[in-house]
Amino acid sequence: MAEESDLEKTEQATPRRLEQAREEGQVPQSRELSTFLVTMTGVATLWLLGGWFADRMYMLIRRGFVFEREAAFDHTLLLDRLQDILGGALLTLLPLFFALLVAAVASPIMLGGLVFSAKALGPKFDRMNPIKGFGRMFSVHGLMEMAKAILKALLVGGIGALVLWSTRDHIFDLMVQPLEVSMPDFADTVIFTTLLITLSLGLLALLDVPFQLWQYQKKLRMTKEEVKRENKEQEGDPHVKARIRAVQREMARRRMMAAVPEADVVVTNPTHFSVALKYDAEKMGAPIVVAKGRGDVALKIRELAKEHDVPLLEAPPLARALYAHCELEQAIPAALYTAVAEVMAYIYQLNNWMAGGGLPPEAPSELPVPEGMDPGSPD
Repeated sequence: MAEESDLEKTEQATPRRLEQAREEGQVPQSRELSTFLVTMTGVATLWLLGGWFADRMYMLIRRGFVFEREAAFDHTLLLDRLQDILGGALLTLLPLFFALLVAAVASPIMLGGLVFSAKALGPKFDRMNPIKGFGRMFSVHGLMEMAKAILKALLVGGIGALVLWSTRDHIFDLMVQPLEVSMPDFADTVIFTTLLITLSLGLLALLDVPFQLWQYQKKLRMTKEEVKRENKEQEGDPHVKARIRAVQREMARRRMMAAVPEADVVVTNPTHFSVALKYDAEKMGAPIVVAKGRGDVALKIRELAKEHDVPLLEAPPLARALYAHCELEQAIPAALYTAVAEVMAYIYQLNNWMAGGGLPPEAPSELPVPEGMDPGSPD
């Protein structure tokens, strides 16, 4: 079978397909958004804590230029001094590093959420294929990346050149001013220039994020056949489901037949329907149906009832009503209470007669089945 082309992938990715992509580490990403957030965070941190950074670094530099006589004869003192200065510099820059780390982690979370996937860390040998590499270079994604790189270079270079040209006189004036005055002024100029460049990168990120989301959805699009196959896998093969239902029905029928010997009475049609009833006044509020069936199943219920001396009562309207309106292991409906009560009273008298003798009770006839509950004879 020929490989399905992208033109055939016209369907949006299903939730299952999106979940599989996340499990494989495939989430929408934007390098421009990451660059903007990290750069903007760095600029904002330097803007807020720049004075504190400058004071700390100035103090560390002054300590570094202090030379003690003992250090000339003991190199360990010099190494301790260097370690102390480097440690102080690291602690000074720690807030900046932490802010940049948070920004770097927040960028992918904003688009794709928090994802941990071991599959994404595995080697991908298909990327080493030079033919596929050339294909990626001249694809829509590759051309878009090249256009973004050119636009980024023009923005960064253009804004930097514009700021330098507009502040050239001021920068030259700083060269003849004292260091204590010129350095803070020059630092403000650098931060302002970086801020303008970062804002331009933010504009580029606004253009890139929608493109990356569109590219991600396009990459995960599915063919109609793939959607049908996935639905079939989720819902299950119809043949397998039919087999499962058949097995379940067989198991339910066996449980039902096992309950027939415990029934108090079996109401029959007499040949088409059989319904087994059981009643325990201490545990039940009303009689329940423990087995029911029609045709061959009804015949099997009657045979089991005879084998275990369960009384049979021929009452066609009641049998049909019980079969139509009662569920297994559920109490009978209230509308049939009167008719079933007469049946249970007859069974009680029948059991007493069998235990003590005397005149046999007369089987009830014309049981009061409400109008509309008897679906009629199947004949």
